[in-house]
Amino acid sequence: MSTQILILGSGGREHALAWKLAQSSSVKHIFVCPGNPGSAKNQKTSNLNLPLIHPYKDIVEFAVNNKINIVVPGPEDPLVLGVEKCFRDVGIPVFGPTQLAARMEGSKAFSKAFMHRHAIPTAKFRSFSSSQLQDATNYVQTCGHPVVLKASGLAGGKGVLIPSSTNEALQGLRSIMVDNAFGSAGDEIVIEELLEGPEISVLAFSDGYTIVPLPAAQDHKRIGEGDTGLNTGGMGAYAPAPVATPAIMDRIMTESLRPTIDGMRKEGFPFVGLLFTGFMLTADGPKVLEYNVRFGDPETEALMMLLSDDVDLAAVLIACAEHHLDSVQINTRSGFSVSVILVSGGYPESYAKGKPIQVGEVPSDVVVFHCGTSMSGNDLVTSGGRVMAVTCSAPTLEQALAQVYAAVDKISFEGKFYRRDIAHRALTASSQAPSNSLTYAQAGVSVDAGNTLVETIKPYVRATKRSGADVEIGGFGGIFDLKATGYKDPVLVSGTDGVGTKLRIAVDAGIHHMVGIDLVAMSVNDLLVQGAEPLYFLDYYGCSKLNVATAADVVKGIAQGCQQAGCALIGGETAEMPGMYQDGDYDLAGFAVGAVERSSILPRADIMPGDVLLGIASSGIHSNGFSLVRKVIEMTGLSYSSACPWDDQKTLALSLLEPTRIYVKQVLPAVHQGFLKGMSHITGGGFIENIPRVLPKGMGAFIDASTWQLPPVFRFLMQRGGIAPLEMARTFNNGIGLVLIVGREDVDRAVQLLRGAADAVVYRIGEVTDKSGVEMRNLECWSPQ
Repeated sequence: MSTQILILGSGGREHALAWKLAQSSSVKHIFVCPGNPGSAKNQKTSNLNLPLIHPYKDIVEFAVNNKINIVVPGPEDPLVLGVEKCFRDVGIPVFGPTQLAARMEGSKAFSKAFMHRHAIPTAKFRSFSSSQLQDATNYVQTCGHPVVLKASGLAGGKGVLIPSSTNEALQGLRSIMVDNAFGSAGDEIVIEELLEGPEISVLAFSDGYTIVPLPAAQDHKRIGEGDTGLNTGGMGAYAPAPVATPAIMDRIMTESLRPTIDGMRKEGFPFVGLLFTGFMLTADGPKVLEYNVRFGDPETEALMMLLSDDVDLAAVLIACAEHHLDSVQINTRSGFSVSVILVSGGYPESYAKGKPIQVGEVPSDVVVFHCGTSMSGNDLVTSGGRVMAVTCSAPTLEQALAQVYAAVDKISFEGKFYRRDIAHRALTASSQAPSNSLTYAQAGVSVDAGNTLVETIKPYVRATKRSGADVEIGGFGGIFDLKATGYKDPVLVSGTDGVGTKLRIAVDAGIHHMVGIDLVAMSVNDLLVQGAEPLYFLDYYGCSKLNVATAADVVKGIAQGCQQAGCALIGGETAEMPGMYQDGDYDLAGFAVGAVERSSILPRADIMPGDVLLGIASSGIHSNGFSLVRKVIEMTGLSYSSACPWDDQKTLALSLLEPTRIYVKQVLPAVHQGFLKGMSHITGGGFIENIPRVLPKGMGAFIDASTWQLPPVFRFLMQRGGIAPLEMARTFNNGIGLVLIVGREDVDRAVQLLRGAADAVVYRIGEVTDKSGVEMRNLECWSPQ
């Protein structure tokens, strides 16, 4: 028992956290600054009367002197102001995000832009500064949907207006942007689409890498029963919310929570702490309403009682701060937890303070958390709008409600008010027969996401425009005008391929644009060996759940590959197939069509013994042999985020994912000059299997492995995997991605043309022989010296 914890805050949330933390055998003492009379009751807990004002000098000094092991900020203001850094600078970890990460709550405009960048489902929106009243007005009048007005900055949970008409919306704009109804919080405003459906809150622990959600809760914002009247900070909550089915929670994890944590990390502000996300369960699936970067109130009071007795909350908080959340268990008890808030008369508008509170004997399984109370001499009195959170967990929702309301009757103070219909949505839903009406979205397929992807990738596709194609996607088929290319007697050549298990590395590393280039390369290089110019390309993208950002990255790479190959991306297919793939996985296939004049088709019939083999350097492993590559990496114990052993300027993933070289622009001029008799694309099967495919029957070739240096990546694989040189030759390209067959008399001119057309190095690596098969010579030069 050695852990000392400092909680910042004074409400019911902080009391509930202290209550649960005090149950941990590893906790020696908890300090709450400033705390409240409720948090002071536990023998493990003390309140602190220190100023909670930036830059928090006094409280930081206290934490250092009292050997605090972890700090837990309750409210959002200190986090947005950078309290995490104040304690981190003196070596004390904080369960809470950095100031950069706290922008997710501190600026709604920032968080909405983040959601847009990462294709996280949310309402349509536009952001405006307070000086853009006319632009905001025009948007409200022309957007074509009901709107919600949100002050971008912190407004104590009250910076949201839900107008019932356009005129009311325009009045709301003026109140925020001109009359400063929400103060500086309204310096920027977010206007977003009004969503419809049940609303839930999901609180989730994160260490920046792992995210673990607690059961979804529903709170009750309106002051009046039946969800009527003014908005408040919350009149009560219960969990788990039955509307958040396992299928809904799976979608929330895969579509929103994981992309949020991954996106924040990739953008340089990883999230550590408690991410509290509000969702609207629309007909198209869960959509994010907003992010909060701390425990919610009153959700926390209910959820703390729902945690199992075996959950060591202190260990969980420390695991998050130390980035090993996956090392602890977070279990919840079966049943339900309910919290009902008692408020002062007049709340959420003006109310009196200092009213004496009497608390009688409440049921033993009920905990009364103090929200807005203080001591006046020996008397407990009201000091806030929300006064107490009466909370209970029980096997059924009805039992929990009965116990809570029995306890509410034992508490009295002048002006006491509370809602008597907490959890009414769940009770109403349970009394009604379930609907048999389903939507495509409920089956796991989002038409909206598909449409968003099409709009996102259109600029990439347009960049591949060439003669013969207008590259406008969205129709039933792609059109290509062969006549526009100028061929006289063309023969069409087609090819199809995938990327293989290289995709596994892309998915695991979260790097997706490079495999798009691979997809194009594998097909267009196959067209090239027939002497064909690639004309157009189509792709297929299959997944279980469409992640627009991931798919857009892949298509961006495909478009880059098409530009390198000089072909147009004229269409594709995106297939969202729930249950067919693991979450986060996807598969790719590519289809390319090219043309060659009938007289220039390769291989030519005049290939003969003595013809020279030229090899053009590969860019790396390309796209074959990755099942073996992954096995070798597994044996080494390296992760894809590790520094690359053969290139310390890159991670291992970036090096392995180096895209396949596209040889079209380097080699096609030599084809047109008539210098090449044949070509072999060195893919799966290496030299041994691929070179014979282009040779006349009865002929073979020798390859001299000493004519080029084996690249470091292949030497690493061979040595760490114990792979024999001949096995390397029949599996990988080993640094040569394309082999050309040239008559002796044309070698010098061909080499000069090839070297002048691109940077890829050209080697003289062997000859055609009159003996079938491929003879690998001087393989000993690949062995360790």
